[in-house]
Amino acid sequence: MSESLIAHTEGSVLILTNNNPAARNALSPAYFEALCKNLAKAELSREISAVVLTGAEGNFCSGGDLTQLEARRTLSPADRRIALERLHVAIRAIRDCGKPVIAAVEGAAAGAGLSIALACDMLVSAKTANFLLAYVKVGLTPDGGVTALLAEFVSRQVLTELCLTGQRISGERMHALGAVNRLAETGQALQEALALAKTIASGPHRAMARIKALCRQAGNATLDQQLEYEARLMVESQGDAESGEGISAFFEKRPPDFIGLR
Repeated sequence: MSESLIAHTEGSVLILTNNNPAARNALSPAYFEALCKNLAKAELSREISAVVLTGAEGNFCSGGDLTQLEARRTLSPADRRIALERLHVAIRAIRDCGKPVIAAVEGAAAGAGLSIALACDMLVSAKTANFLLAYVKVGLTPDGGVTALLAEFVSRQVLTELCLTGQRISGERMHALGAVNRLAETGQALQEALALAKTIASGPHRAMARIKALCRQAGNATLDQQLEYEARLMVESQGDAESGEGISAFFEKRPPDFIGLR
């Protein structure tokens, strides 16, 4: 049986590929476990600067496996909740990873697959990719935090429409909504995501982790809360060797060498 997730590196970028193409890369407990383990390793690695999530053979992720969801109907509510929590742990692992995580979407990002894509810090999509929440079509409700993640970009009315109709959203519309950072031609999303990852790969690891944390909570914090958080992280950054190198490089008119500080 093939691996549910394939991990390999290109330079300092870790690429994690959902590898269940026969089911259009539907999610599985094995995928969640492997994803969380690899993100934890990336967090601790000095060699890894960014992570890219993608899917094998032209599809990002079709979401939950309906065969598994059907089997869960026979479980108790408590056991169903335990099974669902694997997805939620994976969503938190993406959001909480100190390294930037970028989604490269081809084909479909459906259901929980859309949750995973939106949980990433940045998203690169093929123009022809499709994003959809088809839960309503099988009598289910959204999970994986997708309603909260989509609400960062769309109004309550649009969110409700997308959830109640289950309609497809094109990569181009997602870009117009602000949920997609960069559009790519079909088959080029991974290369565009790698290019984006490599532009930040030589940056200061600790400063980038702090920036990611600030951006993650900015939409939910009051101004006073965000000012306090920014002040705490700025004080930390000013005492960090990374800022010493960055400021010295600025005055010496040379590129900073943050890699040597890892």
